Amino acid sequence: MDKSLEGSLSRLEQKLIGELQSGCCWRGKLSSSALSTAVAMFALSKVDPVKYGGLVQKAARWLLENANQDGGWGDTPESPSNISTTLLAWSALSVVEHGQPYEKLIENAGQYIRKTTGTLEPADISRTILGHYGKDRTFSVPILTMCALAGRLGKDGSEWDHVIQLPFEISVLPRCFFRLIGLPVVSYALPALIAMGMLRHRKARKYNLVMKIIRDMAAGRSLEVLRNSLPSSGGFLEAIPLTGFVTMSLVAAGCRDESIIGPCSGFLEKSFREDGSCPIDTNLATWLTTLSIKAMGGAGGLGAEKADAVEKWLTAQQYRDVHPFTGAAPGGWAWTDLPGGVPDADDTSGALIALKLLNKSSSWQSVSAGIDWLIDLQNSDGGMPTFCRGWGRLPFDRSCPEITAHMLEAFSCWRNEMDDARRESVDASMARGLGYLRKSQKDDGSWMPLWFGNQSAKDHGNPTYGTSRVLIGLSALNRTDFFSDEIRLLMISRAAVWLVKAQNPDNGWGGDIGLPTTVEETALAVNALSVLPITNPEIESAKRKGIDKLIELADGCDLPPASPIGLYFSMLWYSERLYPLIFTVTALKTASTRKHY
Repeated sequence: MDKSLEGSLSRLEQKLIGELQSGCCWRGKLSSSALSTAVAMFALSKVDPVKYGGLVQKAARWLLENANQDGGWGDTPESPSNISTTLLAWSALSVVEHGQPYEKLIENAGQYIRKTTGTLEPADISRTILGHYGKDRTFSVPILTMCALAGRLGKDGSEWDHVIQLPFEISVLPRCFFRLIGLPVVSYALPALIAMGMLRHRKARKYNLVMKIIRDMAAGRSLEVLRNSLPSSGGFLEAIPLTGFVTMSLVAAGCRDESIIGPCSGFLEKSFREDGSCPIDTNLATWLTTLSIKAMGGAGGLGAEKADAVEKWLTAQQYRDVHPFTGAAPGGWAWTDLPGGVPDADDTSGALIALKLLNKSSSWQSVSAGIDWLIDLQNSDGGMPTFCRGWGRLPFDRSCPEITAHMLEAFSCWRNEMDDARRESVDASMARGLGYLRKSQKDDGSWMPLWFGNQSAKDHGNPTYGTSRVLIGLSALNRTDFFSDEIRLLMISRAAVWLVKAQNPDNGWGGDIGLPTTVEETALAVNALSVLPITNPEIESAKRKGIDKLIELADGCDLPPASPIGLYFSMLWYSERLYPLIFTVTALKTASTRKHY
């Protein structure tokens, strides 16, 4: 092994081990979010402006100190301003707008908004937001609802004319009907559908008499659905924005049910950091733990004692019962160990791979339940969605390449442990998955991911992430009797050509060709090029240069700097402090163990 690589890898592995918390998991730290901070402070001001007055003032001060020079706010302190976050911050600041430090801040925010909407007229704000999000009402309605509550769309009742009515009444129907109805929000947003639908229903000046009667009759049962889906932590999905939107809407609708408002407001209060900001979510503990296990090479890199503790923790995170929020069957894993999480395909695949690396004889009952859960989730197009099968009309419920490839990798590592019946089922699933990847590969050889992006890209896509993740999944397959290996290798070859082409002149990678180099994207590309079942001088040269760049980026700093490449629900950007460390350790360890390095 190259000495510089060996030295950097050893140092970074020790740092990653040092981030292990309670000897059993990695929790990391998500970036602070202006959007979360604005929504949480505004919601608490509606619950009890006296009790939470100190927090509100602290949050307002953080917004003041983290506004961009153009007058707006982005999703992270490193993000460029965007209209959604700025509208929410502008609305939140309505509760302190008469304070001396904030008048100019609010004025500057209004000027930024005008650059996008044309004016501050309610109709122009509504048109801009609805046009931005299209048919997906998951985030457009919450934004406009908060603007209306803050008086930014008017104060005479007309403000609700600019907020679309969400059909909360359908929440009382059996869940199996949802995919047939065509919800205007994605699967994970049912709490917002109920709370904001009820608020708008009660505030609207104009209404259809028949629908008014139906909605009046459904209100009580809809609240019961909401109450039953509330996790013990008080945070829906452990998400500060979603919980804040639900809380402010219920209070404004006159619903002060303490069994809902109490836990929600308690969750929001606990979410504030010392500096007055909130992250976008509580943590990504399960996701970070499975990534770290893989980075360390499993039990061999962790040692027997740590590996045993981590395995027990990870196994305990598997859902054993039907999920009360999404109705998901038992067998999956969520991104977090907290009660607000919901099982998803990416984290379930990650857990299956991690368990194999920790203990080749891990509980087969847990493993088989996870495998069956993924098979049942797979869409008819062969791809894997994130949460729910067949909800593919809206972006975050559709099949996506990186999660499909992750599933292939998970199935492949356990295939030899299966009985004939399960292996036959898995092979059929993998064949469908490979077919989906073949159809979803772009003409230039790349794949576009769903849950990661790049703020510098024109369309905010990140083909470097998507292509790297798919290459890692395709390269992990060790048996392809169920699919033409020629086709698999052709997909790999085309993708490798694109990835080599995407390398920057400084030998790193950004999210797409010509975009600025980041640690995360360079590490992902090096990782992908290091596991390919094919090679050539161009691939070897790109990999060698990438390794040197990665070492350069990682050396001389306590932790490699994080970039906001993560995409949260509703296209909200975030960075995670441990991503660059985990991705770099994975890439360097993988590169060091390949024969052709």
